[in-house]
Amino acid sequence: MTNRVVVKICGEDYTLLTEDPTEYTQKVGAYVGEKMQEVLAASRVGRMDAAVLAALNIADELFKVRAADEQLRTQVKGYLDEAGKAKAQVSELKRENFRLQQKLERSEKSGK
Repeated sequence: MTNRVVVKICGEDYTLLTEDPTEYTQKVGAYVGEKMQEVLAASRVGRMDAAVLAALNIADELFKVRAADEQLRTQVKGYLDEAGKAKAQVSELKRENFRLQQKLERSEKSGK
């Protein structure tokens, strides 16, 4: 279902058609507005330049989050690999324990 959502960015209303929930779309619009206000407050540029600089800042954030996400995925994969190896070791130790128990029982029976 397509939603028609109005977001206000730097005093201008923008009507967006989106599949996303209204609250989410408004949150995204507010974030873009905040980023534009940061640029406008920090420099004397026009709104078009502020929009481009805000877009660059948001893209920078995105790329950094993606890199951190990939690093976490790699770390989790390493942990899962280690857990798999540990599980295999536990299974082997259980088999070895069972074999030793069997051997002990046979030894006790033959010693009686």
